[in-house]
Amino acid sequence: MIKEKLSDLISTSIRRNWEKKAMTNYGGGSISYADMAKSIVELHITFQFCNIKKGDKIALIGKNSTNWTAVYLASITYGAVIVPILPDFKPNDIHHIVNHSDSKIVFLADNIFANIELAKMPEVKYFFSLNNYALLSSIKEQDAKRFQEDIRLAFEKSYSNGLSSENFKPESLGNDLLAVISYTSGTTGFTKGVMLNHNSLAANIVYAHNNMPLQAGDSIVSFLPLAHAYGCAFEFLFPFTLGCHIIFLTKTPSPQIILKAFKEVRPRLVLSVPLIMEKIYKKQILPVIQKPSIKLLLQIPLLNNVIKNKIRQKLIDSFGGNFHEVVIGGAPLSAEVEDLLHGIKFPFSIGYGMTECGPLISYASWDKTKIRSAGKIVDSLEVKIDLQNPLDEAGEIMVKGENVMLGYYKNPEATDATLENDGWMHTGDLGSVDKEGFIFIKGRNKSMILGPSGQNIYPEEIEARYNNMPYIQESLVIEKNRKLVLLVYPDHEAADKKGLSETELLKIFEHHRKYLNHDMPSYMAISSVKIFGEEFEKTPKKSIKRFLYSNQG
Repeated sequence: MIKEKLSDLISTSIRRNWEKKAMTNYGGGSISYADMAKSIVELHITFQFCNIKKGDKIALIGKNSTNWTAVYLASITYGAVIVPILPDFKPNDIHHIVNHSDSKIVFLADNIFANIELAKMPEVKYFFSLNNYALLSSIKEQDAKRFQEDIRLAFEKSYSNGLSSENFKPESLGNDLLAVISYTSGTTGFTKGVMLNHNSLAANIVYAHNNMPLQAGDSIVSFLPLAHAYGCAFEFLFPFTLGCHIIFLTKTPSPQIILKAFKEVRPRLVLSVPLIMEKIYKKQILPVIQKPSIKLLLQIPLLNNVIKNKIRQKLIDSFGGNFHEVVIGGAPLSAEVEDLLHGIKFPFSIGYGMTECGPLISYASWDKTKIRSAGKIVDSLEVKIDLQNPLDEAGEIMVKGENVMLGYYKNPEATDATLENDGWMHTGDLGSVDKEGFIFIKGRNKSMILGPSGQNIYPEEIEARYNNMPYIQESLVIEKNRKLVLLVYPDHEAADKKGLSETELLKIFEHHRKYLNHDMPSYMAISSVKIFGEEFEKTPKKSIKRFLYSNQG
């Protein structure tokens, strides 16, 4: 067990940073650490009125916001189990997760409440608005105004002289308690509620305190979904327990909005996913370095460095110009983009993790990492590679230690398939580890395709090449009749500027196919290209849900 208790990390930071600004809803209001303490205490009283006990489940559904984090922190420090649900899930998925998780009360945004059916969640005792914590519905049909008044009176009775950093003392809870049930999918057939205890979250936070470049008072922009482990741990829990100021982009942000916020906030650390970095590369960097004049200048040694420095500075300015590094995680980064960033000495690092580890598995700061690696295994974990054949270059990555989940909620079959009796967990990812502990990921075990002569084909490698070709927004490799088919979602903005029809786009994509097939092993050759009409559906980490498209070819 990690010696630092999660509940203490939260309450200590609140007391230590009492007067400091804690959080801001971008374009809206801000709250201090003292304000957060008041919200936590009031929510604890609410839980008591609802007869919530330690270990009871509380569902939370809404966009990133100060209120979202208050419900999360209040649940954790009360000893309840928080069940964060992505606001993008359809009503039926929400009904299913709430029921499967055995949630007793639900906090949700008003617009989501308007679309769900309460009768389909019969075990829920109370529904509360995430907008203002108002009672929306309850089994007792209580008067909402009276309910809120009772909470206010109870607060005043408990803190007659006011709440202060001295008398804010939530219970110190053991790290063995279950903290979170995080659902990786909403549909019945894919229900996996990852159970993370206080220890897993504390291990991630303590590692970040010791290894990531943030200090109390620093600002950070949060745009990754907090309902997912990556954003929750490193854009919320880590900076909050350090005493930072977190600015939430409360609406699903476009890259343009994200970059606008970076320029205004000038964060000290940037968390990103490959999708964002690759879009910036395609829209801002690629058009510059593809100009004939720039290509020529890059061939001249002295001018080469001048051009690279200008590109580097432009990219740094795009992220606000005040950060220590950009940490990229959640999905593989295109090799072409990584080479460019490495070549211009841009301060970036690639981390690796999964929800089942809350989420961190490996990381290294930008000046210590290795090209093509996903960082170094973290202090609280062990790693080993499970090779099916001693001659294989890559095997399944397996981890063991403080970060690892307890299992999948009410899913013993999935738990047994993932967790060994001795504590080792199958990640489902293929890779290798060098002597210094750096992890090199080859691909997802589940996405690997077996070639005609038994070769291992990693679709991500092929897709990375196509995604950097003109007029391709994103692509997906699938297997059809023992052949590889490429599904392409076009870059419609670029195509429209050139007035290209779908027929003309297909001709261009056919040219790309022949060009790249020439440059790849024959067993990785794409047999045909098919235009796909809409963006591929993605997980919270922005990885494509491959299983949805296996029959599209």
